Amino acid sequence: MNVVTSACAASGFEVDWHSINWGQCHQQVRRLQARIVKAIQEGRWGKVKALQWLLTHSFSGKAIAVKRVTENKGKKTSGVDGKTWSTPKAKSQAMSSLRRRGYQPLPLRRVYIPKSNGKERPLGIPTMKDRAMQALYRLALEPVSETTADPNSYGFRPERSTADAREQCFTVLSRAYAPQWILEGDIKGCFDNISHQWMLENIPMDKSILQKWLKAGYVYQNKLFPTEAGTPQGGIISPTLSNMTLDGLETLLMNRFALSNRTGRFSHGMAARHQVNLVRYADDFIITSRSKELLESEIRPMVENFLHERGLLLSAEKTKITHIDEGFDFLGWNVRKYKGKLLIKPAKKSVKAFLDEIRATVKANNQAKQTNLIRLLNPKIRGWANYHKAAVAKVIFSKVDNEIWKLLWRWALRRHPKKSGLWIRRKYFSSNGSRGWGFNATFLASDGKPRRMTLVKATDTVIRRHDKIKMDANPYDPNWEPYFEGRLGLKMKGSQKGKRQLLILWLEQAGKCSICSLRITKETRWRIHHILSKSKGGKDNLSNLTLIHPNCLYKTKPNTDK
Repeated sequence: MNVVTSACAASGFEVDWHSINWGQCHQQVRRLQARIVKAIQEGRWGKVKALQWLLTHSFSGKAIAVKRVTENKGKKTSGVDGKTWSTPKAKSQAMSSLRRRGYQPLPLRRVYIPKSNGKERPLGIPTMKDRAMQALYRLALEPVSETTADPNSYGFRPERSTADAREQCFTVLSRAYAPQWILEGDIKGCFDNISHQWMLENIPMDKSILQKWLKAGYVYQNKLFPTEAGTPQGGIISPTLSNMTLDGLETLLMNRFALSNRTGRFSHGMAARHQVNLVRYADDFIITSRSKELLESEIRPMVENFLHERGLLLSAEKTKITHIDEGFDFLGWNVRKYKGKLLIKPAKKSVKAFLDEIRATVKANNQAKQTNLIRLLNPKIRGWANYHKAAVAKVIFSKVDNEIWKLLWRWALRRHPKKSGLWIRRKYFSSNGSRGWGFNATFLASDGKPRRMTLVKATDTVIRRHDKIKMDANPYDPNWEPYFEGRLGLKMKGSQKGKRQLLILWLEQAGKCSICSLRITKETRWRIHHILSKSKGGKDNLSNLTLIHPNCLYKTKPNTDK
């Protein structure tokens, strides 16, 4: 039996967790989120508030919020109350407990995690109930933040990534007449210092709930500490709150320095007379300019005033002004012009941190089986290489592979100090033709047959340019769904798993378009299409995807939701 979702969940109503119709829940939430976006575009903020209230009090919203916090990586991590929701009954009861009336969040459990510079970053762990409440209210707040966000903000936003920020840097700085000077900005303790008063006055959400989260305090070493500023680090809604706090800086700069075009919109590119551009990822950002003096005398003071209103300061040690010929590091890449040509490469710090991690893993597994070592190293190598695969990284990938080979050779020598180098090479390494050396191990699979396991190389990763997201693209706006379907197709083509999924779809459809029933070939090309649109709760899984011809996209039924 499927539970029928309604706009509002009855107080104290408990449901069988396994009987919930999740497709209907997602459809209800996505429909309300799309209506919130439409209301914002029409400037009807009263309706936005009413729709947010409806979503945060809905059965569907509560069900999805509980589902999220009980299925993510932190599902087994408890807050100060020591509780986790691990059973279906506990999850059902949790849904009925998500009520605004009488809600009082508990303090966060404070822990500290190490940073790359040797310092420690504070992290607050809310209780499961507080996490679920934050997830619920984020469902209603994120459509607002996405619709009003700065165009070139890329951190902690759906469908955006560091790769988009890198490509925007390339767009802004690569041309011959591009700006030459860059302000590298870093905000000091951004999450810890945002003004509570500013957020309460400017964040469009339930003020009572927001104030309770901000003033909940934290517990460290059995002592309760108040929170007078900042957002709850570790909270699900914190990235959205911090993004909304920093949004508006790009508009401020454009209003001051960019030239208006005939449509009345501001130019964000090379047409700007002062060549002022902002690229931001969370609290790290760069601002470009035609001159160092402009950055020092006008832009930096503007940024400082903007941040001061929000209780924030620029970090003196990390904020500096750099010429493009000297280069700068941003999000793990080095951006620099060499004789007028812009190259974005993996930063030296990123390479060093990666190799240090590989060394530590190899050293900690001196006596491990070769297969176990390969299982540990492969995800690390593949993940690091995938992060940098759209940068100028071919030479650095080769250097990294060479360093890893040296580590593994020393690892093998330590295991067999009395064996010859030829014996060790034959046991652990093999020649893979044009690919050079291979670190291979043979093991018996579950079916009793021998299998070969090979260490992946950074150079196995294909260098491929990233297709940057459009600045105005909004994943909560149904009008952008065809655009995001196209990006999903590109993403699937760019990965081995995605290629297998495309092949499965093509075979299931007998190689034919699901709209016109004609053959899909390389010549006709193809497009990914959602059977149930995402604005109605559809997912990106194979059961909800189909292949169609690009021209057949316009033959599909339009979205009729009001």
